[in-house]
Amino acid sequence: QVQLVESGGGLVQAGGSLRLSCAASGRPFSTYAMGWFRQAPGQERELISVISREDGSTYYADSVKGRFTISRDNAKNMVYLQMNRLKPEDTAVYFCAATGTPYSERYYYHEEYAYWGQGTQVTVSS
Repeated sequence: QVQLVESGGGLVQAGGSLRLSCAASGRPFSTYAMGWFRQAPGQERELISVISREDGSTYYADSVKGRFTISRDNAKNMVYLQMNRLKPEDTAVYFCAATGTPYSERYYYHEEYAYWGQGTQVTVSS
């Protein structure tokens, strides 16, 4: 079992920045790839970024590429999402999630993520 708790959401003006944090506890954190998802009202949950468990390789959705940066600190059992140049369309509930799949091609499927945080609200005003 892995427990995940997000923090760092809030209200920010367009063009601003936020840093989301996700604290993990339970089984060894380094054995999981970590993803950040978001879900806006009336929309499906969207994968926006993943960081692998082994080599730290990353993936970003086109909608956030160049603006968001994912990172992890395995010693602290933390994963972060630095969000810069925020836009109103970034408004959503943001979730971190953990997957134990060894296959990086499976990172893109939310059903591969067995553990989820409760989410943190990010609101970007125009």
